[in-house]
Amino acid sequence: MSLPIDDRLGHHIKRVEQELIAVKNAVLRPLGLNVPQYTVLLVLAEEPGLSGAALARRCLVTPQTMSTVLNTLESKELVIRQNHPIHTHIHEARLTRKGRSLLNRADVAAIEVEQKLGDEFTAQERTTLQQLLARCGAVLSKHMVEMKAAPTR
Repeated sequence: MSLPIDDRLGHHIKRVEQELIAVKNAVLRPLGLNVPQYTVLLVLAEEPGLSGAALARRCLVTPQTMSTVLNTLESKELVIRQNHPIHTHIHEARLTRKGRSLLNRADVAAIEVEQKLGDEFTAQERTTLQQLLARCGAVLSKHMVEMKAAPTR
């Protein structure tokens, strides 16, 4: 069975994702951030005190990648990590005042990119696109569950 690359939905989704990341990296670079760093700051603004493992899951990266990102943000004094009051082997990450200030400036740039993208669609098209992407995710999640449940040969 053969499926030309132009007929593969995954190829189109990945291409658009890479273009979006490239544009966001370009607008964040003057602020000294990249997309993974910005994403961590954004998540911590909404959910302060997450562990590195929880941040990795929330930001869709590996724990190893998250460790590197957190080390960089900590060295720039944008994030502080402190021991959890009960589970001392868990480090909670929080934005510093400097981190929140930078996030506010970075968010303006990132939102502008999102708005320019969104402006290319009507409100109904945006809703439809979000629903279609959610459906893609649901199908793939279901497939993953089925694969894990299938007996190995």
